[in-house]
Amino acid sequence: MSATTTETTVEPDAPVSPEIVSEPDAEDLAPGKAVQLLQRVLMPRPADQIKVRSLYLDEVNSASRVRARDRFTAEIAGASELSFATYFNAFPASYWRRWSVLETVVLQVAVAGTCRVDVYRSKADGESMHVTGATHEGSSERTLEFELDLGPFIDGGWYWFDVTTEETTTVRSAGWYAPQAPAEQPKLGIGICTYNRPVDAVAALTALVEDDAVRDLLHLVTVADQGTNNVRDAARYPEIAEALGDRLRIVEQPNLGGSGGFARTMHESFTNSDVTHHILLDDDIQLEPDSILRARAFAAYAQKPMLVGGQMLALQDRSVLHTMGEIVDRSNFFWRNAPNTQYFHDFGERSLRQSPDLHRRIDVDYNGWWMCLIPRAVFEDIGMPLPVFIKWDDAEYGLRAFAAGFPTVSLPGTAIWHLSWGDKDDASDWQAYFHIRNRLISAALHSPYKHGGKLFAEMVRHDLRFLINLQYSTVELHQMAYRDFLAGPGTLFEDMPGSVLKAREKRRTHPDGRVLTNTGDLPLPSMSTAEALRFRRIPVTPAQIGKTLVKAIAHNASAVDPAHREVPQLNLAFQDAQWFLLARLDSATVGTADGRGITFRQRDPRAFRHLFAQSTQLLRRMYAEWPELQQRYQAAAAELTSVERWGKAFESWGSTRV
Repeated sequence: MSATTTETTVEPDAPVSPEIVSEPDAEDLAPGKAVQLLQRVLMPRPADQIKVRSLYLDEVNSASRVRARDRFTAEIAGASELSFATYFNAFPASYWRRWSVLETVVLQVAVAGTCRVDVYRSKADGESMHVTGATHEGSSERTLEFELDLGPFIDGGWYWFDVTTEETTTVRSAGWYAPQAPAEQPKLGIGICTYNRPVDAVAALTALVEDDAVRDLLHLVTVADQGTNNVRDAARYPEIAEALGDRLRIVEQPNLGGSGGFARTMHESFTNSDVTHHILLDDDIQLEPDSILRARAFAAYAQKPMLVGGQMLALQDRSVLHTMGEIVDRSNFFWRNAPNTQYFHDFGERSLRQSPDLHRRIDVDYNGWWMCLIPRAVFEDIGMPLPVFIKWDDAEYGLRAFAAGFPTVSLPGTAIWHLSWGDKDDASDWQAYFHIRNRLISAALHSPYKHGGKLFAEMVRHDLRFLINLQYSTVELHQMAYRDFLAGPGTLFEDMPGSVLKAREKRRTHPDGRVLTNTGDLPLPSMSTAEALRFRRIPVTPAQIGKTLVKAIAHNASAVDPAHREVPQLNLAFQDAQWFLLARLDSATVGTADGRGITFRQRDPRAFRHLFAQSTQLLRRMYAEWPELQQRYQAAAAELTSVERWGKAFESWGSTRV
């Protein structure tokens, strides 16, 4: 590896303003061996909190906080040490080593002020080591360039650089580059699906167009607008429309969920334009624009066409990496975090260098469609998503792509901020129908087990748990999903526009499915706090859990005290509504996951017995008929994912291009 420099002369103390700082552009040629930009080194935004700054800068050894003159320029105090071993600024070398054609990567750093720049790398176990470095003296600007070997990163590891200063030093326009051009420059499309969130959608569009390097690389931006509060009526929409011109395409269509919305944007890019790579983006995200460039660059240098996913940072706690990568566990056919990962890593508490578990390369089955790049080659081979409204469309597409030879990567340092599902309860509200039905459809298409593995045994347990929790409406939704799955794939397209209304109506058939926002109308609980303490003891041993479960089932089959029908015994916060507590009650109010209301859960022995009997009967039937059901869904898969069939469906549902 080598360190080369390119001299650039500037006035020693001349102020540098954002207007005259030239941003590194994705298509520009860099001096020396740096040919194409892969990843810009970013500075925090002016309003970012200290915890959020940790995503960009490790300032532990700095004499004072680094002054970010703009998103690409940092002023570092004298006698300081600043590390760029951070989520957004370190280079995920192991992913480039595994999946790209590159053998080396080039780091460029422009510095002014007496300082030293040192390059480090880590191994898969998180151990770090010094690689190379260079010094600079004086206030004139000089560009340091390091060509770095990607060879020793097959199992994991990052590159990063540190800056040690003698006097005030400016770091400007740093970036990670490829030493050769890709075989083909991707033509990039963006697809945003939105439903009555015009402000959020326009915010995402604004992030795209305000970054010059990103905006210049966009060939087509499609918004599938599925609500009645339209994007084109938002306050800042005219600015977006002017900035993108004929590259912006708004399609107003009925509410077809994420499946139908994202499918529409894919259809527009790949059948009505020459886009080669299409990035799906949720509407309710905060975007780090460089993530678009990073996904595009990774796709450009990939050894073979592959899906490139962005990771999810928690919007409600922005220094937290919510998920590093996910798989579908084939034994029960449910998604989970990939091996050797964890949820909710907080960079504000533990930096990249302090987190050995973040240095392994993680392999995934799919990436959520909060941000995911899909190449045209994948689309042309495996077709469109399933017509399932919401839930499992992204996971199933990733599994289908992998089966066809197209892997997925969840690329570190490429991310959006999104409300994490830790603050949601969509597994028990109206979306429970789609969770279950679409999980069954995906399992029918991809499960390797003759009778679904542990799938049906787990569903029995979950239905029993919801019944003990007095959530009868959720089990009603599950059973509706079971019946629709058993009916076969023939009406999936026809049912999609009305499926959400059907699910919402079923949800309201029991009191636990009706959210009350005016909580002042409810009477106070009949049970005192002191009396309730005996119900709050958590069973921990297997014997205690078994004894509590037996009592819970017996209690749910017994008569209800009439006094508890109108007056709740307890008012419970959402996080306190545990099975071992609710199983001993006749009624309780429970807060919703989003904190906006409550539901009044009331025990109904007749509903308990009827619903549990129905669930076991339906699940036994699915278990017995599973091989035949798999054959039916697999035989229909080509039609369900056909570009032509989706095109006809879009025509029948109606739409308007703006």
